[in-house]
Amino acid sequence: MKEDEDNILVKVEGLSKKFCKDLKTSLWYGVKDLSTNLFGNQKQRQLRPKEFWALKDINFELRRGECLGLIGHNGAGKSTLLKILNGLIKPDEGKVTIKGRVGALIELGAGFNPILTGRENIYNNGAVLGFTRAEIDAKVDAIIDFAEIREFIDMPVQNYSSGMKVRLGFAVAAQMEPDVLIIDEVLAVGDVGFKLKCFNVLEELIKKCAVIIVSHSMPQVTRISTEIILMERGVIVMNESANSAKAIEEYYKLAGKSIKTEFGNGSIEIQEVAINGELKEVVDLEFDKSFKLGLKLRLFKPIEKLSVKVTFYDVEQKPIAQLSSINDNIIIHNINLDDEMSIDVEIEKLFFNVGVYSLHLVVRELNVHNKEVDILSLIRSVKSINVIGNTYYSHSPCLLKGSWKNNLTSD
Repeated sequence: MKEDEDNILVKVEGLSKKFCKDLKTSLWYGVKDLSTNLFGNQKQRQLRPKEFWALKDINFELRRGECLGLIGHNGAGKSTLLKILNGLIKPDEGKVTIKGRVGALIELGAGFNPILTGRENIYNNGAVLGFTRAEIDAKVDAIIDFAEIREFIDMPVQNYSSGMKVRLGFAVAAQMEPDVLIIDEVLAVGDVGFKLKCFNVLEELIKKCAVIIVSHSMPQVTRISTEIILMERGVIVMNESANSAKAIEEYYKLAGKSIKTEFGNGSIEIQEVAINGELKEVVDLEFDKSFKLGLKLRLFKPIEKLSVKVTFYDVEQKPIAQLSSINDNIIIHNINLDDEMSIDVEIEKLFFNVGVYSLHLVVRELNVHNKEVDILSLIRSVKSINVIGNTYYSHSPCLLKGSWKNNLTSD
């Protein structure tokens, strides 16, 4: 039991933080709170006019060898929590216990003195972490090489690009090998090669320290996290093992509805888009099941031939799959003026991973060679589907099914 307690590097108990929406009121409350604290009044204070809870009653523990992924939408309270953990702001209620050295990469370039060189900032950051000059001397070359900025290491940091600052900041935090490493979204900056290198280092660091990472990229979070906490409006909505899909599913549901936009040349009107006969904006679909997409169009000018294309986008608005009448060798033709026409298509198997996906619909006219030309109508986010029913979660948006064979038999 004592050994288990020793492995707990971060312990957060009943943590709460409130802010005021008005600057003048906030300053006045600050003066009152300062005087109250001086006289030793530690009673819990209720919200006053114009105040709100940025964090409310947050509790968790993090041990050596674990990585906590903090997810949630903007305003959920993630960055406020990290700033408290790093000692940048004080909580109004609750307690934070952190053992060992803390390395933090919370904001781009945070902790760097802009007028000092990269090399000088390495020594400054190392000293803040509690390393001696001799210890930093032994690591400085590895930091410079990891950051890939040796050519610019003696240039003032204020002249660095955003990517260079991230590389240097991460290199210092990682190579100094802190007991607790805090990272907030900064890995969104930088090229693909550097990101891969960062994740390889993080996977090694997690074995001997505790890591807290905030990201809006679910592939990043699920790749290295052992535990995921979903936050919304300052409270913990869900605390799950990273192997569970529940927190990720809930995150996608909280993403909200995509904004529907439409334009065209007035030749047709898309009157109805249905999924399995449902006209709802968000339709639940089961993994590994078929579903039907139905369209109703009205034409205002004669169209000899047209095509229909549906593209599926994930929550990060990346196209992941497409359904096209042209690709399926279907030509829709001989449509008369003022005709109301129905188009139905059945998708045999849905192999999307759990989550929310939006559908973009394009109807185009075809020329005599059956090549797509004018856009008759384009609707972005015409519908959303919420894929459910798959117990296994991975960050891949699409899953495949195969016939597996091996040369072993079991009794």
